[in-house]
Amino acid sequence: MSPPVAPPGWSRWLVPPAALSVHLSIGQAYAWSVFKPPLESALGLSGTQSALPFQLAIVMLGLSAAFGGTLVERNGPRWAMTVALVCFSSGFLISALGAATEQYWLIVLGYGFVGGVGLGIGYISPVSTLIKWFPDRPGMATGIAIMGFGGGALIASPWSARMLESFGSGSSGIALAFLVHGISYAVFMTLGVLLVRVPRGERPASGAPDVAQGVQVSARSAVRTPQFWCLWVVLCMNVTAGIGILEKAAPMIKDFFADTSTPVSASAAAGFVALLSAANMAGRIGWSSTSDLIGRKNVYRVYLGAGALMYALIALVGDSSKPVFVLCALVILSFYGGGFATIPAYLKDLFGAHQVGAIHGRLLTAWSTAGVLGPLIVNWIADRQEEAGRHGSSLYTLSLFIMIGLLAVGFVANELVRPVHPRHHIPAQREAADVARQQPESAA
Repeated sequence: MSPPVAPPGWSRWLVPPAALSVHLSIGQAYAWSVFKPPLESALGLSGTQSALPFQLAIVMLGLSAAFGGTLVERNGPRWAMTVALVCFSSGFLISALGAATEQYWLIVLGYGFVGGVGLGIGYISPVSTLIKWFPDRPGMATGIAIMGFGGGALIASPWSARMLESFGSGSSGIALAFLVHGISYAVFMTLGVLLVRVPRGERPASGAPDVAQGVQVSARSAVRTPQFWCLWVVLCMNVTAGIGILEKAAPMIKDFFADTSTPVSASAAAGFVALLSAANMAGRIGWSSTSDLIGRKNVYRVYLGAGALMYALIALVGDSSKPVFVLCALVILSFYGGGFATIPAYLKDLFGAHQVGAIHGRLLTAWSTAGVLGPLIVNWIADRQEEAGRHGSSLYTLSLFIMIGLLAVGFVANELVRPVHPRHHIPAQREAADVARQQPESAA
């Protein structure tokens, strides 16, 4: 499947909607929690077992993005979106069969393994193409698409809940809901497959910089640079801090104010989770667009430095003021979303647009790591504190200070990022850099 080249006069503003159709679909992953209670009741599962499909999907997201990134670059966005469509939709269909036959391993295989591959390939499918279409505003362009992944749950969560109400929460109702998901997402993602185009030239917008100019580094060379691993640490620390709150949001706000005169109800806690999802989504487009103005390094200084301050405020005064707790959590989640959306543009600045999609895929292994690390820190410490007889906000105080320390590590890693040494450039770029260095010596 050859990449479709845009005809003369094709508007580059048609490409972000193509990317959004994929990211809004695979963003359903953040709404998996809707299926957890019905699955536990219908199939007799524990909470740990019902979380397994989601956990495996996130692991497969990172692995498939890392190992499939080069294929995405080689075969183009239409191929990648088609693979994502087939895997993600098939994952739901296999899960529907598993629910109908009450074979839970099929749900794990379908949603977790097969669907997880679709998540990873779909997540990176538009990145390189968007950067080529918007070399003048790469942060905004990737932010628009990746915003969809953060916002997908805002659509999928109430939609899934309504289906379970209509079809029933038994195994047959869950199977039917999975079936509708698989078919609907296949249709919606097809729009992206049909609409996506790659630019005809290297300068698709009038006045935009040439994407072939500047540093160009291959994916194989990029992973050998200290810059790549500094950004791996930066992304991992930022995601760990954000997902630590996101995964535990509802019980955390209830615990923080359980011993006060104004405890938080279950419905209010659910509303808090919805607010966090909105902040996650808004941060993806807002902060990534801001990075086009102030630079990637500066915006990560905000994510990591201000994020540490927000955690400190929650730890010190969060249990005495609901507005402070909620505001700080919203800011942290906006940084969480912004970090995801800004990292492709940061990679483009350092390594060029040559294989930025493949490099981005390899970097997403930091997400897989953080997806395990963040919830583990918060949940394990809370369990230990509860066993020790503590309650309320004291269940989370140690976790919050650990998050501050992790953000400090990320801040230092961001400060260590420097331009990539010319020895890592692709040959033509390396020769040009060598000539540029020799010219002052010749002139002397």
